[in-house]
Amino acid sequence: MLIGIDPVLTPELLHALAAMGHGDRLVLADANYPATRGQRLLRLPGVDAPRALRAVLSLMPLDSFVPNPAAVMQVVGAPDEVPPVVAEMNAILGARPAEMIERHAFYAAAETAWAIVQTGERRFYGNIMLTKGVIDPAGNVA
Repeated sequence: MLIGIDPVLTPELLHALAAMGHGDRLVLADANYPATRGQRLLRLPGVDAPRALRAVLSLMPLDSFVPNPAAVMQVVGAPDEVPPVVAEMNAILGARPAEMIERHAFYAAAETAWAIVQTGERRFYGNIMLTKGVIDPAGNVA
């Protein structure tokens, strides 16, 4: 345990967050996600997607230089539908809700992510891709 670090964040996930650079992407995926698509797979079993998102965002700034630093997967056959798990994640994101992208486009983008974190989220469409931002020399999110 570390002071001030969310205990949901494993040593492997902390390492991945620290190793990522500006513009790198991290995917928080549900338990059904085909995780073999990524280069690095980390696991957070028993942790739902919104809880994992809160933990990650407690340390990782989102990119302020791109229009959509967060993206979620559209519902197949109902691209405008917002599943409850996505609504929860958007509430955590606040003023900048996640962009919704087509399922296969999400998979393709996720294949180039720095890491995929497979959570224990059991609800369908509990996937979100985050683009890491920067912290300036004074310690402020830029």
